Amino acid sequence: MNKFSIVIFGASGDLTKRKLMPALYSLYKEKRLDDEFAILGVSRTSYSDDEYRTYILQELQEFMKVEEQDIELMPRFVAHLHYISMDPALESGYASLKERLLELSDKRNFNDLLFYLATPPSLYGVIPLHLKSVGLNVAGSRIIVEKPFGYDLQSAEELNHIYASVFEEHQIYRIDHFLGKETAQNLLAFRFANGIFEPLWNRNYVDYIEITAVENLGIEERGGFYETTGALRDMVQNHLIQLVALAAMEPPTVFNADSFRNEVVKVYESLTPLTEEDLNEHIVRGQYTENGIKRGYRQEKSVAPDSRTETYIAMKLGISNWRWSGVPFYIRTGKQMPTKVTEIVVHFRETPHQMFHCAEGTCPRANKLILRLQPNEGIVLKIGLKVPGTGFEVKQVTMDFSYDQLGGLPPGDAYARLIEDCIHGDPTLFTRSDAVESSWRFFNPILQYWKDHPDTPLFGYPAGTWGPLESEAMMHEHGAEWTNPCKNLINTDQYCDL
Repeated sequence: MNKFSIVIFGASGDLTKRKLMPALYSLYKEKRLDDEFAILGVSRTSYSDDEYRTYILQELQEFMKVEEQDIELMPRFVAHLHYISMDPALESGYASLKERLLELSDKRNFNDLLFYLATPPSLYGVIPLHLKSVGLNVAGSRIIVEKPFGYDLQSAEELNHIYASVFEEHQIYRIDHFLGKETAQNLLAFRFANGIFEPLWNRNYVDYIEITAVENLGIEERGGFYETTGALRDMVQNHLIQLVALAAMEPPTVFNADSFRNEVVKVYESLTPLTEEDLNEHIVRGQYTENGIKRGYRQEKSVAPDSRTETYIAMKLGISNWRWSGVPFYIRTGKQMPTKVTEIVVHFRETPHQMFHCAEGTCPRANKLILRLQPNEGIVLKIGLKVPGTGFEVKQVTMDFSYDQLGGLPPGDAYARLIEDCIHGDPTLFTRSDAVESSWRFFNPILQYWKDHPDTPLFGYPAGTWGPLESEAMMHEHGAEWTNPCKNLINTDQYCDL
């Protein structure tokens, strides 16, 4: 590993203390960082180096599991931290930033520079230009940008233009932490390393696919951010559409950054454009309401009392290509759901004729493949088997695999994996500029429609439920229904509707 310096803009913020510092510490603990690295925090909050180290050490103890903490190693890690107080929005402070970086590199030329923008999106287009103004966009530098990358198609194109004027594409890392999850990457291995499933992975054998990414929390203290974002911008345009791409993409010719990301873009470009009828019938917006225990979205801090921001969205998508034509993809995301879960459920077509009696009165004839990304990471396959005894009664049973059987998931989280990839200069799991624009090109008409039609229905749903009932009705035309995991799952085969 080469020596490097990482500059974190927004160093006193929530993302830094909850995710970035624990991720960097885990890399350090696993000896995946050169011992001469430096982390320079940048924020408006006033800290000395020692004060910032004390602050981060306290936050690591709060946000990391006890078993991951090392009382001897953690002080050695924070010794690599440095801090400069400045307003990233103002160009005047960047000369001091450059001077501080030169001090950290002992006045030598620095080539391995990593900039992380853990800031509000309003600064995404400002910081790169200020870095360029003082010559910090050197050939060996890289920049990581958090989502959302753009507010709509026009703003995404403008951001891409700004970044292209400062950095080469291979220096730009638009991060989506979903792709850093081991289980998301294992979806590719599951599909392309096994000869028995890929021949079935098409419209001839698949009836429909549903993708769920929900959580059992509200917006917490992010009311100001969420009011200008909503579920579509926060989750659908980036996270969920990435999962659609993983489930639907063609096998890359070779597994490298260009080939993998080329196939992702092909999926985005194959999304069936939405008609005005689709915008009315195949999209359901929701907003969680008070349930007697938990407050509703409109009672959250910094949220307008008459807010029309969606905290839930369900959509029906189509992919117009030879593999998937006619197969609906149902996607949903929401806040204040009964449980936290991210999974892909592949519903195979029913058998053409059911010749056996069904145990317990019902006998689903269709197989289900459930790919659980979180929690209880694993794979579940629902199949029909004969019940022991006389006669031929069939019952659907579960074949399940948990990643615990492979020794569990590695201790490093998604951020650790992606930051390490960036340090090594591997952009495979990061979003390319053409993918950003292609995704926005599909979703932009939805935002425009909502803007032009402010009376578009926004259905309330009590906190702790599975969203508006209208999202169930949306699936009935296909004879489909959502797969709802039960609360507080212990085993991967516990599903409320099975």
